[in-house]
Amino acid sequence: MLRSYQTADLLTLANGAAGTAAILTMMSYLRSPEDWRVVLSLSLILLALLFDVADGKVARRQHQNSVFGQELDSLADIVSFGVAPAVLAYGLGMHGAFDATILIFFVSCGISRLARYNVTASDLADSGGKVRYFEGTPIPSSVILVALLAGCFYLDRIGDHLPLGVIEIASLHWHPLSLVFFVNGSTMISKTLKIPKL
Repeated sequence: MLRSYQTADLLTLANGAAGTAAILTMMSYLRSPEDWRVVLSLSLILLALLFDVADGKVARRQHQNSVFGQELDSLADIVSFGVAPAVLAYGLGMHGAFDATILIFFVSCGISRLARYNVTASDLADSGGKVRYFEGTPIPSSVILVALLAGCFYLDRIGDHLPLGVIEIASLHWHPLSLVFFVNGSTMISKTLKIPKL
């Protein structure tokens, strides 16, 4: 099956592989909390972003756009820019019940946003077949959250020392910083927010 893949498809698979490796690396941090594991996980998400940018450029340059490639890209993106940032946040301290609920909401918004894009992309395309804008923020925008978490890690503000602290509600812990994931998830599923596609 891999023989039938275009160059852009292989780059998309590399995106998904980097995202999966980031998740596994962060999970290993929970078992053995060594700083290099977090640094590697952060680096792998950034590597996934580079592959994501590259696959789009290669697909356009080599005229390799296809429905298969579009679906593959969405599946890779949900791993690298949905699940991986959520696992990173969980691993760095957002593991209270309310935090977990918000992280699940964030990933669910990413899935919904990509499914909607795949269904409506042809309707949003101009006469030349190019989509000029995104409805809602694209899921790779979550790298902003990854950068925020990287800053927290660098400043040793993780666990209960995350910025904005921790609040206990009915014996359940909540880190208010997790609201950035709620906001990002909400903007992904917005139908009124239109972001120009570069």
